[in-house]
Amino acid sequence: MNYAIETAPLDSLKYDCLILGVYQDLQLSATTHSINISTKGLINTIVSRGDINGKNGETVLINAIPDNPIERILLVGLGENKPLTSKNYRKALLAAINSLKKTNIKSILCCLADVEVIDANQQWKTRQIIEVFNDAIYQFTAYKSNKEITSKIEKIGIFSPEAELISTQLGLNQGRAIADGMNLTKLLGDLPGNICTPSYLAEQAFELGKKYPSIDISILEENDMEKLNMGAFLSVSRGSRQPAKLITLNYQGGKKDDKPIVLIGKGLTFDAGGISLKQAPGMDEMKYDMCGGATVIGSFLAAVQMQLPLNIIGLIPSSENMPDGDANKPGDILTSMSGKTIEVLNTDAEGRLLLCDTLTYAERFNPDVVIDMATLTGACLVALGRIPSGLLGNNDTLCNDLLTAAEMSNDSLWRLPLWEEYHEQLKSNFADLANVGGKDAGTITAACFLSQFAENFHWAHLDIAGTAWRTGTNKGATGRPVPLICQYLINRTYG
Repeated sequence: MNYAIETAPLDSLKYDCLILGVYQDLQLSATTHSINISTKGLINTIVSRGDINGKNGETVLINAIPDNPIERILLVGLGENKPLTSKNYRKALLAAINSLKKTNIKSILCCLADVEVIDANQQWKTRQIIEVFNDAIYQFTAYKSNKEITSKIEKIGIFSPEAELISTQLGLNQGRAIADGMNLTKLLGDLPGNICTPSYLAEQAFELGKKYPSIDISILEENDMEKLNMGAFLSVSRGSRQPAKLITLNYQGGKKDDKPIVLIGKGLTFDAGGISLKQAPGMDEMKYDMCGGATVIGSFLAAVQMQLPLNIIGLIPSSENMPDGDANKPGDILTSMSGKTIEVLNTDAEGRLLLCDTLTYAERFNPDVVIDMATLTGACLVALGRIPSGLLGNNDTLCNDLLTAAEMSNDSLWRLPLWEEYHEQLKSNFADLANVGGKDAGTITAACFLSQFAENFHWAHLDIAGTAWRTGTNKGATGRPVPLICQYLINRTYG
């Protein structure tokens, strides 16, 4: 997508369509008011006859503007004439792009950055325009014979006052980087499991490293992991013909002695449940069990495009979880890299087996903080639905920083407790701990399990099982939590 910032008079710009905001009670935004004057009251006429009431998310397309070089205008309802909440601002943006993406319009100029939003500046509003528009336009057509793209839009302009140009430019740079990161994350997530294998995921990391030399890529193969005694990780891949990979991305944008931020993403490219086989309905969606790993790759793409002055390590433990004669069995006891033994009570609780050895491996980087992202538990979907991701961690400052980033990015989080009482559910008669804690509080006990391998650093866990992809007729990866992670990194940069 081609993005541009425009500061020239609106009626001098060549775009197929202008997007303008209107409030309830026939009130117009500042930019809309100026266009109303230049079009001899056309917008007032449209609004006064009730074609649009200004309710948030309403739209009406004006296809002809007499005696004016402007070709089309899309009016978008903003609600009451007062500062919008961030969610209502994004709702108006989404309504606008959804109204235009199935037309023949090729270029649009968005004039909604002049809308007042609570606690938001020009930079934030510009970024949201790009993120929302880009997300709505995304299509996965890689394996369709008819690759017709629904949206014809090729260029998106953002109107900015000259005085706000620097802020708008920064918002554009950040928005474009985050949108590109989300696109890559969604593409990897939407790929089928027979294409996106652990080896393929490793290849995509190498491709990123080739394009951006500031990112170093290295891979631990299964024999390397055996030497490190990663018995928990390797137990998962035993049932698969695809070799496991531990992918490391290393971006050194900060000072040499700065401790790195370590991002860990579960990269299970297909999860059949192993011997504890999942039910058939919906099993196709288990290709999305690598969305944590895809998020790490997408976040690295965004970070390097924004040239953030941070040291960041990405770790992606990647495998399949399949039923096989050599697969994990309920009752098996494993020895993790940390030396702790684990009784496998359910082979479908495999993500924590990948992650626990990866958390131990992360210690060698002397991290400032460690954040893992995983489509870990169906229990998180039951508890929180598909709106927020679950957050658990052992450090209040880190968790609060993530909650702040979630609010700023509109990539919601909800924190759950890690109380000692929940750890009781992981007790095993035969090993140091069990890999599941029973039917109660499944999201919490999964994080309790991981916490026992994160005792030597500040750590947070994001359970994205309910937010990494959409199901039903709109099935597809969401690109979350790339906006959240990027906002956290931006906040670490700019304070």
